[in-house]
Amino acid sequence: MITRTAEAVAPVVTSPVPREAWESAVKSDPGALVTQSLPWRDALFASGRYRDVSRLYEFGSGQRIVLPLAQRTHLPGRVATVSSWPQPWAVGGPISPAGRVTGPEAAAVLTDLASSGAAATEVKLRHDADPNWLTAASDYRRQLSNCWMLDLSRGADDVWSGKFRKSVRRAVRKAERSGLDIQVDRVGGQLDTFYQLYQKSVVRWAAMQHAPVWLTRARLASTTNPARLTRVALAFGPDCGTWIARRNGEPVAGLIVLTAGRYVKAWLAAMDKALAAPLGGVNQLLEWLALQDAIRQGCLHYDLGYATPGSSLGINKQLLGAQLVFPSEIRSERLPVEAAQRLPREAVKKLISFRDNM
Repeated sequence: MITRTAEAVAPVVTSPVPREAWESAVKSDPGALVTQSLPWRDALFASGRYRDVSRLYEFGSGQRIVLPLAQRTHLPGRVATVSSWPQPWAVGGPISPAGRVTGPEAAAVLTDLASSGAAATEVKLRHDADPNWLTAASDYRRQLSNCWMLDLSRGADDVWSGKFRKSVRRAVRKAERSGLDIQVDRVGGQLDTFYQLYQKSVVRWAAMQHAPVWLTRARLASTTNPARLTRVALAFGPDCGTWIARRNGEPVAGLIVLTAGRYVKAWLAAMDKALAAPLGGVNQLLEWLALQDAIRQGCLHYDLGYATPGSSLGINKQLLGAQLVFPSEIRSERLPVEAAQRLPREAVKKLISFRDNM
């Protein structure tokens, strides 16, 4: 569907965004994240759970802005949330040449979005988003998130000696001496093995968070399941690497990394704690190997994703030399959708004395 605004200064809006326009926008924006790439978009919509309502804004100045957007398939617009991206799919946010936007352009986009008629609209801006987006979002509610980023621009030697802490280097060396067989699969052949390791990790995470295993499994099933792993692997092709470490034929640890443009994303990690613990930093060794591979491909940034500062997961990312950055989420609601979703979750967490250790 293509709509044209009445005012000449306003943008022409095309929805959904044509593939060639999306690809062109990503190529023009060196800061585009893995989660803003076409393969990530394809994997999201391949599930059939969401409808593509992305929007291309074309201004008279020649400026073109792509805004990734998804809406639940079976919900009418008036009660649906339009998201960039929905919660399990991380940061979407606008894509534009060099990531830049003027104040009037940002205001035009956000005004158009707020008038879409949806029950709620949420946009997860990436950490380096142009400040004009937040300035223009005066009518939106703002909330900070976090993400851990590791700079690869100075090469592998700088990461090893200048960013990895001594404890990480010692753990990696010990793992290297542990007789591990490490392979990277780029055709999806090791996804089942990874998922088996992931299921073992869920039991450990449940204990860390003081939550029942069944509840943790149910909570994570929508975000990590065999079907979703397969969809992502198919969409990314050889840019999806599944790293598996084995010892004496037994899977010990796994890591899935995704590559797009200048970014590589450590998407999922898992391990068999009982087998891995005596062997040193097996997961850290996989991170190190994946980092070197990404640097050889020309990647400049390693996206380690979300982790609560001070939690065990956050400390592990910090030990790798990652820096904490702060993406913002802006949200506009016509109906109190967030409260309706948040209050039951908070009640359950209070009931089970949930601990946010990740």
